[in-house]
Amino acid sequence: MLQVLNPATEEPVATVPAATPADVDAAVARATAAQRGWAAAAPADRARLLRRFAAVVDDHVEELARLEVTEAGHTIGNARWEAGNVRDLLDFAAGGVERLNGRQIPVAGGLDVTILEPLGVVGVIAPWNFPMPIAAWATAPALAAGNAVLLKPAETTPLTALRLAELALEAGLPEGLFQVLPGTGPVAGNALVEHPGIAKIVFTGSTRVGKGIMAKCADQVKRLTLELGGKSPNIVFADADLEAAAAAAPMSFLDNSGQDCCARTRILVQRSAYDRFLELLTPAIEEIVVGDPADERTQMGPLISRAQLDRVRSYVTDAAEHAAGIRGKAPEGPGFWFPPTVLTGVAEDAPCAVEEIFGPVAVVLPFEDEADAIRLANATEYGLSGSIWTRDVGRALRASRAVRAGNLSVNSHSSVRYWTPFGGYRQSGLGRELGPDALTAFTETKNVFISTEGPAL
Repeated sequence: MLQVLNPATEEPVATVPAATPADVDAAVARATAAQRGWAAAAPADRARLLRRFAAVVDDHVEELARLEVTEAGHTIGNARWEAGNVRDLLDFAAGGVERLNGRQIPVAGGLDVTILEPLGVVGVIAPWNFPMPIAAWATAPALAAGNAVLLKPAETTPLTALRLAELALEAGLPEGLFQVLPGTGPVAGNALVEHPGIAKIVFTGSTRVGKGIMAKCADQVKRLTLELGGKSPNIVFADADLEAAAAAAPMSFLDNSGQDCCARTRILVQRSAYDRFLELLTPAIEEIVVGDPADERTQMGPLISRAQLDRVRSYVTDAAEHAAGIRGKAPEGPGFWFPPTVLTGVAEDAPCAVEEIFGPVAVVLPFEDEADAIRLANATEYGLSGSIWTRDVGRALRASRAVRAGNLSVNSHSSVRYWTPFGGYRQSGLGRELGPDALTAFTETKNVFISTEGPAL
């Protein structure tokens, strides 16, 4: 059994049966049978059912949001957005079903066409930091493309996934098409990865675990999408609107208590603006409201677990001897609380400056000029996201081309939209999710040549 804790109180809220390899095997058999009928259904019928699924989710947004607050410690405002994002992803994917087109390619001697066919059964291993939307990033387009989906949620956050599976059946999706298999990574997750009946794995999580999954998929030449870690830069040039940049900086790394692969935890500030930026940043950090995630006024909740709290503390403790900085407030007593923290005076290659902490901690590093900013921005093994603050359009374009990351924003911290592609460079992952090509990532391309040359009649 998996025990689910409320991270704000440390109290148990549910126990959930953990899937075994035998459970995974049985689920694959059910999914394989359901997928055949789903793939054979008229595209309009698949689209209609997915839109109905989206409508049912919309009817339960508040319920799903409250579950997310309870099991993940997300603020209620964020949780409502996440449930709404699941609805929007299903609607967006449904719109692509009837436009999943192949091509007609000019060739001599006949007609050549391509056909996009579903892969079969897709295994999705979702993380605990955004349990609902990231699960839907893969589930919605995979279903729309004609596949069945087996979703393994994180051990700490299975409740919203289980409820979504119930809502799918309520909407009329075929039994067995979308199944949720709570369990541990070494057991249920590993069984999904190694099962020969799974055509593709979509994994979001740590780079270390992602590498292990990639190695196991290689043995079967199994298709794979990986969205892994990040240590994203927030580059502030001296010509930027410093007031706006400083006001936006806190929630760029404190949203979801810093448990976000896109968190801008490396704040790079041009030296001539460094002191002024810190003057503006200090009150912005100190005023962040940390507390009960169910309270509408709360901006930041707890970390997910005791293990994550210990991990975050270790980075700050290691840096404390040489670092100064800014520290906000957090509740004391039960719950996995850590205050908003900004470290200054650390070496640019210190662990807290280059490794993913996955908590409400950022470092501020000075740079001299544009070339130095790019050097620092690229001085990690990751390449997922980042921001560039400047009034110079030419500099914004140059820096956007030079920073090695998959998702960049200029004068903002917006990283993710369901209608634009998302994914990372280097150790941050493999493949792209979301956007106009989301459905094709769950298809095979078949080429068919039809000869027009034959005996004359």
